[in-house]
Amino acid sequence: MKQENFLEDDYRPAEDEPFMNDRQVEYFRRKLINWKNDLLADSRDTIEGLQDSTRNIPDIADRASEETDRALELRTRDRQRKLVAKIDAALRRIDEGEYGYCEVTGEPISLKRLDARPIATMSLEAQERHERREKVHRDD
Repeated sequence: MKQENFLEDDYRPAEDEPFMNDRQVEYFRRKLINWKNDLLADSRDTIEGLQDSTRNIPDIADRASEETDRALELRTRDRQRKLVAKIDAALRRIDEGEYGYCEVTGEPISLKRLDARPIATMSLEAQERHERREKVHRDD
């Protein structure tokens, strides 16, 4: 079992400490786990809500409106399911010691970027290059 590091509640990774030291790794691990737990709780609430709302609505307009709402909710849940998979991948990278490093350049991803998007796999520069290439290929 992994040793859990003590973190103060107000701890924030800082540029002046060694990159991906034990405290930073634990900070991001907790951030990812909490995010995942929130998403899973939302999904459970949605499933319960959808099960509760399966009723016969006689008015066609009301039924169509409810179906639209359900479809939107299901699309949102699908996006969250994909997000949970990305969170799981980030947690695996933490376990493998690869978290925080760009998968393209191998360079550290900025702490600000990781704090804002803890599932990031590329540095901002590599991500921008990737998006420019995608845009060029889309415009062909």
